[in-house]
Amino acid sequence: MMRYQGSEAVMMDAAERSRERRDERVEQRPSFSVVTGGGLDARARAGVSPQFLQRVRTIVVCALVFIALGACRVALSTATVSTLQANSTLRSQIKEAQALNEDLQVERSVLSSSSRISRIATQNYGMSLSTNREVLDLSSASAASATTTTNATATEATTDGDAAQSVTDANTASPEA
Repeated sequence: MMRYQGSEAVMMDAAERSRERRDERVEQRPSFSVVTGGGLDARARAGVSPQFLQRVRTIVVCALVFIALGACRVALSTATVSTLQANSTLRSQIKEAQALNEDLQVERSVLSSSSRISRIATQNYGMSLSTNREVLDLSSASAASATTTTNATATEATTDGDAAQSVTDANTASPEA
């Protein structure tokens, strides 16, 4: 077969083939349709996406939890420090009170000495120990109560207070703190 480059038949054949190709391309392309609400300006008018808002909320909640934990930690530290300071103050007050208690016990023992009291009563006020004592005898079965007055000897009463101490020690017992 012979081919003619400039012939009309070749041109028609080429035109027909290009139409077929064009038709094939048109059939392959989707049809053009207008969709309302699409495009760049529609996205700008839509605002912030719900996914972005959810992420922001999650970050804010995490930040609030972190801040709350920090505040709790600061509050616990402050409470601990104030409790420790109160304990220190109480310890120092207890030590002072114990020292004062020891001093007062020594002073009480010195001031409440029976010999000292007898000496002061004898020297300053001219007092002496009583020679008369009343004795209650409950061992007697015949009488309900009997009172006997006896006279103590003069040798029991001395001026230095030893006798007064022995009499008060025998009659009363005072517990020491």
